Amino acid sequence: MFGFLKNFDAKEHKPQFGGLDIFKYIGPGLLVTVGFIDPGNWASNLAAGADFGYALLWMVTLSTIMLILLQHNVAHLGIATGLCLSEAATIHMKPRYSRLLLLSGMGASVSTSLAEILGGAIALNMLFDVPMRAGALLVMVFVLIMLFTNSYKAIEKWIIAFVSIIGLSFLYELSLVNIDWNSAMVGWVTPGFPKGSMLVIMSVLGAVVMPHNLFLHSEVIQSRQWNLQDEKVIKKQLKYEFFDTLLSMLIGWAINSAMILLAAATFFQTKTPVSELQQANHLLTPLLGNNAAIVFAVALLFSGIASTTTSGMAAGTIFAGMYSEPYDIKDNHSRMGVGISIIIAFLIILLISNPFKGLIISQMILSIQLPITIFSQVYLTSSEKVMGKYKNRAFTKIILYLLGAVVTALNIALFISMIMP
Repeated sequence: MFGFLKNFDAKEHKPQFGGLDIFKYIGPGLLVTVGFIDPGNWASNLAAGADFGYALLWMVTLSTIMLILLQHNVAHLGIATGLCLSEAATIHMKPRYSRLLLLSGMGASVSTSLAEILGGAIALNMLFDVPMRAGALLVMVFVLIMLFTNSYKAIEKWIIAFVSIIGLSFLYELSLVNIDWNSAMVGWVTPGFPKGSMLVIMSVLGAVVMPHNLFLHSEVIQSRQWNLQDEKVIKKQLKYEFFDTLLSMLIGWAINSAMILLAAATFFQTKTPVSELQQANHLLTPLLGNNAAIVFAVALLFSGIASTTTSGMAAGTIFAGMYSEPYDIKDNHSRMGVGISIIIAFLIILLISNPFKGLIISQMILSIQLPITIFSQVYLTSSEKVMGKYKNRAFTKIILYLLGAVVTALNIALFISMIMP
């Protein structure tokens, strides 16, 4: 589909920018947002709120700012070049480097899909007592049917609906508890490192900045392109894209914050530690009633399905990019990428006996791969050969490399803490 979009006749399909046209650009960013309100984020955020109350809300703010900068930068690549990150790497990087990036990117996508499918399976177990492996099979089949039978525009609408349901679910949950808003306001803007909090801090960051989202955003942003030769159109696209990215990331910030607020107002207040999603669901019933637990599980189910969908799309983008092709679900390379990610993730789930350990291992793999994606992205977006006059300015390049270094250091620390508890 995206290949078709890239070949639109610029004269016949030149956009007419009006006062409300900005809303036509909202959508690609929300697909990326799903990636950082996935089951991995749920576990990290609930642990943050249950163990430290409102004190770690600042990490959601900081990680969201980091994500805005990185996602805007990679969307900039898609708009300015008409290539996704995977295609640009194949075309403009030496083969040994592009292969490292894209093969490790596929591995990260499999790891991500594993965590997302597990999240959906956990939700089905909460709601209907479906065995974990059977739940994983149901999630996998549903997502594959959804991806193979729907156009990008249809999937975008589904994802927007899923994000809306997740957001409304947490609004309902928050309406049942008493939030200390003064403490929350301080927590959002005041960095603090309570004793024993570093692992949770790094987990929150590691669950927000994810490699597959960088590949995905550079591709899906091109669903809003018309004419790469018209400089005015490109500048308008860059402006509207930033609005879409900013709005979408702020929605993600709000939902992630809501998770911490809920845990702080319930589990932290009652001094109840939470280490697993199932445990959180069961503990909500005596604290807030059965409806709260059901709404929690329903939101988790939609989160698992939506994030598995976008993880599969990212894998299709990466695999097709190896052949210098855009994502198109009707194309065999895109289909193969989607299938590799989701089916292999499901098969791994069948082999693991401890789902929670599976989630931890999946996050470790993401921590290893993330630096490769970030630094490859910054290299490409800083190259005049790739970006022309839209390349990163010197100051922007420095900020992005520093940001990549910080994210890398924290993810390595997270990795070390997981293998050496």
